[in-house]
Amino acid sequence: MILRCMKHDSKHKIVGSSVPRVDAFDKVSGRAKYAADYNAKGQLYGMVCYASHPHAKILNIDTGKAAKLPGVRAVLTHEDIPGEKSFGSVIPHQMALCSDKVRYSGDVVAIVAAESIEVAEQAIELIDVDYRQLDVVSDPKVALKDGAILIHDENNLCAYHKVRRGNIDEGFEKSDVILERDYSTSKIEHSYIEPEAVLAEPGENGGITITGSVQNLYSIRRAVARVLGLSLNRVRIIQATLGGSFGGKDETMSALCCRAGLLALATGKPVKMVNTREMSMRESYKRHSYQIHYKVGSTKCGILQAIESEIYADAGAYAAMSPFVTWRSAVHATGPYSIPNVKTDVYAAYTNNCYTGAMRGFGSPQICFAIESLIDELAEELNLDPLELRLKNILKDNSITATGQGLKHKVSLKEVLDNVTEKMGFVDKWKQNREQKRDTAFKRGIGISCSYRGISLGAEGTDAAGVIISIQTDGSVILSTGLIEMGQGAATTISMIVSEKLGITPDRIRFLSADTSRSPDSGPTVASRTTFMAGNAALRGCHELLERIKPVAAELLRCPEQDLLFENNSVYAPNKTSEGDRKIPFSELADKCFQKGISLFAHGWYKSPPTTWNEENGQGDAYFTYVYGANLAEVEVDCITGNVRVLKFISSHDPGQIVNLSGALGQVYGGVIMGIGYAMLENYAESEGNPLVANFDEYLLPTACDIPEIETTLIHNPDELGPLGAKSLGEPACEIAAPAIANAVFNATGMRIRHLPLTLERVKLGKELVRIDSRGSVKARGG
Repeated sequence: MILRCMKHDSKHKIVGSSVPRVDAFDKVSGRAKYAADYNAKGQLYGMVCYASHPHAKILNIDTGKAAKLPGVRAVLTHEDIPGEKSFGSVIPHQMALCSDKVRYSGDVVAIVAAESIEVAEQAIELIDVDYRQLDVVSDPKVALKDGAILIHDENNLCAYHKVRRGNIDEGFEKSDVILERDYSTSKIEHSYIEPEAVLAEPGENGGITITGSVQNLYSIRRAVARVLGLSLNRVRIIQATLGGSFGGKDETMSALCCRAGLLALATGKPVKMVNTREMSMRESYKRHSYQIHYKVGSTKCGILQAIESEIYADAGAYAAMSPFVTWRSAVHATGPYSIPNVKTDVYAAYTNNCYTGAMRGFGSPQICFAIESLIDELAEELNLDPLELRLKNILKDNSITATGQGLKHKVSLKEVLDNVTEKMGFVDKWKQNREQKRDTAFKRGIGISCSYRGISLGAEGTDAAGVIISIQTDGSVILSTGLIEMGQGAATTISMIVSEKLGITPDRIRFLSADTSRSPDSGPTVASRTTFMAGNAALRGCHELLERIKPVAAELLRCPEQDLLFENNSVYAPNKTSEGDRKIPFSELADKCFQKGISLFAHGWYKSPPTTWNEENGQGDAYFTYVYGANLAEVEVDCITGNVRVLKFISSHDPGQIVNLSGALGQVYGGVIMGIGYAMLENYAESEGNPLVANFDEYLLPTACDIPEIETTLIHNPDELGPLGAKSLGEPACEIAAPAIANAVFNATGMRIRHLPLTLERVKLGKELVRIDSRGSVKARGG
């Protein structure tokens, strides 16, 4: 792994350096407690009864035999739910326990609590459910046709978003070249190492406490309160150490927490529920599969005039986050390019497939694959190299986006593209690869991609977060926030920002796991928003504390407040004479403040800058700022077997101010590897609503053998809105790997594959569609 940092800023003492993760030792030593590690005296074990069909009317549920099995303490159906039978953050129609019908194979019709897992499993087998099977709809386009089988009561349209800019017809009239292409992406599994698990315990005053592998505590608390018929203050959700999530432990965990809570209240006993991998893959939501049609118009010299797109997302059985995921797709559908005329239509449709929701990238990986493939195809048609066409059209300072937003910050697209192309001599190498001999068994190719990405939630809804900072009398600090650590390094990042502002070392800070009874509701931990939102909230909390303790420090050191320097666990009064600086330990200052009755507790709260959105035309300032990235992939294609091997990957990103350098690198490396899996291997296949894969022995993931050499260049470009200039990196790192690889395969073989993943079968089939021109270079017919 190789790193280059551009224009590094050394004005910060902690921020920008590499700091070991604050949770590293506990995780590598085995001390970290994951959800499945929690137990309670006298606990029971919960198990679910899944639907036997992907779409069927429930005629009768007979639990009699299961309830009589020795060791069974409760068997519950929808009739035993004290509150609402459904939940959902956007559309509350997802069933905790199905009542009238089942809508996908992961639906649950009954739950059991027993004295052992074995007894619970036996009881599930004794539950008899009578169904009347219904026709299945599994294609989102078919689902939206008149007369289609209805998944829910009204129609199968889950969400619709549009963007209109300029005059699309005039744009195509001005175009010398017009291309229309179709692309598709696969549905994929989050593939976190830790399956879902919870421990639900009846609490005092009829409440419930649930400890689990939860990502978004407050949306889960709302779901549990709704289904159990409790007020929010009687539901406590505690986050256990999370063994990965990538966006996948939200609605899935809401359902599991609701079911465990129902069993715990019904029995008066703690109930533990742990999914097997097979259960997790059957029930948990996935990344959306997309069907995408693009039409692009350009002048003959390569100036884009118009882009029209029609995009269909498979929402599956329930809405979950589909309305928000597809909204981001609509905003970013034209890619990081200046387009005067735009028409975008994005549809999410209900089907009987496994439902889909948030996953790292949140509606961008699908779009990036399609638009970046399209740009390469247009370059081929115009006889331009892919870099030249991009540089003619990328967004720049003060450019206007497809949604009509003026970019007032530093736009670094050219810089990131230069970083990934110059060292490899991209243009020369790209041309050389096109001249490879026809009969060469192994061919090499090189491809690029780039993107821009809106920070945080944007105009999706309210965007605010809080951080609690408590200085102890020994100068150590306790830190908590409603935005969680799920493996991405948030605990370390927020600790470093507090460390920087208070002048204490990160080892003096303890970051607490989130708990709805002691952490402020800060919205969901999604959209790469944690560093930006919690970081800004932490700065406000630190400012409040410093305003209180500085007068005491100035009194002790006999100097003006403005001269104080907080650094290295001490407070300094710089002495301009030769006598040296005067200082006191930060711990002494904390103790003195406590003795004076000064509060050492602060709640920092940050609300994002304003955004705007007009649903009628898809225009507005969709996000308050953006990040930029570019990738280059070099591949080798075995022209006999169709095997594609990624040899080298260069990634350049502008995350604003880097907070933790080692954490930033980890995000890029992990994002690249996840992107390789998305590009070449992963596919959660289904047939007529039935999953065709059940475990990782059938679902292909990248291994250590698939990881190429990765070179990373991070640009130091602080944003005035970010905490100390920081923006985000987690999701941009993974969203543009797939198109770079697909474009590299084309450069090697002349074969354009427009459907993910780039499997051996597709590569081998595509080979037969390539013709060789008289000069020996390759051009694509399609693929």
